[in-house]
Amino acid sequence: MKKPSKITNTPTPDWQGVTTSQDMPIPGEMRAWVLGDPEQLALTTKPVPAPGKAEALVRIDAVAICATDLEILKYGTPALIEGGAPFNKSFTPGHEYMGTIAALGPGVDEFAIGDRVTVEIHAGCGQCKRCRMGMYTSCHNYGLNYGDHDKGHRANGFTTNGGFAEYAINNINTMIKVPDTMTDEEATLVVTAGTSMYGLTELGGLVAGESVVIIGPGPIGLLAVAVAKALGASPVVLVGTRENRNAIGLKLGADHTIDARNEDVVARVMELTGKGADYVVDCAGTETTVNQAVHMTNRGGRICLAAFPKQAVSFDLGALAVNNIYLYGIRGEGRSATHRAMAFMADKRFDARLVHTHTFPMDDLPTALRYARDRVDDAIKVVVSMRNISDSAKSTAK
Repeated sequence: MKKPSKITNTPTPDWQGVTTSQDMPIPGEMRAWVLGDPEQLALTTKPVPAPGKAEALVRIDAVAICATDLEILKYGTPALIEGGAPFNKSFTPGHEYMGTIAALGPGVDEFAIGDRVTVEIHAGCGQCKRCRMGMYTSCHNYGLNYGDHDKGHRANGFTTNGGFAEYAINNINTMIKVPDTMTDEEATLVVTAGTSMYGLTELGGLVAGESVVIIGPGPIGLLAVAVAKALGASPVVLVGTRENRNAIGLKLGADHTIDARNEDVVARVMELTGKGADYVVDCAGTETTVNQAVHMTNRGGRICLAAFPKQAVSFDLGALAVNNIYLYGIRGEGRSATHRAMAFMADKRFDARLVHTHTFPMDDLPTALRYARDRVDDAIKVVVSMRNISDSAKSTAK
């Protein structure tokens, strides 16, 4: 590991009006990973940012790695920094984090210093058409709160600095208190469960008694199984190609699993549901799975696209139209879905820890990313902890 470099082109934070505490002293500088060229991260030092109005400074205690983080590191999108790709702009990625409130911006009294919180990614500008509709993950000012722009929008790890650092700024609307009974690692999974919750919310909210099919047993797909079951869906069907992940799906509440490698997925769904599924959530995002979703959904049913395909896909639009099937795309964890997901997790309605397989220290972020990218040792959700841990603690696979 090279000695951390120092970022010198970051503006000096303005701490006027910020509430701090002697119980949580704040250093002038922090360590942070910064993205240079594609897939090139460097450990640097930056000034600790100061929270503004309706904001808090969060000392990051743990951050989970998302597949979208890997996309940003390689391709840049969907991050948008200073109107373009995030490379070589002193940008710190990472968005699925939790931590402890270290300072409060002017006028903030909704939280206290020392509160443990987990976060949503998006805080809209609050003034555009979409934000005023409550669709802050579709904010029209996405990307205009970095560098010379300040439209009030934040999407930490996408358009503003994120969680691969020791501190980050969060809007008060994006923070949820973490109960004492929940570990740091489990708290990082709330945003993943919140994304799953958002998809089901857009499809119709309460799904008690409705059939739900989840395609793709990644972290979002597995927690979508858990959320759907907690909402009363029946049956809940998980489609995947990895036996171990399908097995975890059963533990999280799936009534049936389908191995897409050796079963006719659509025929099997029809057999299990009669006339097809009421709701289908596609967490794989391939041409095959999109078409499977179209043909396994019953008339008047709904499909949620929860994955970002790399390329344009062709699908049976005619079948979608003639069967009056509704198609929804979601971005992130909107409509405060993380708050509802936290309520389920705090009440132990499902055990999100089943998808957490590995933990690494902050200095070992490149290794953690490799485990997540290459699925080393059957990695599902990899968490980076700011606490020092030994090599023997890296794998927490159950």
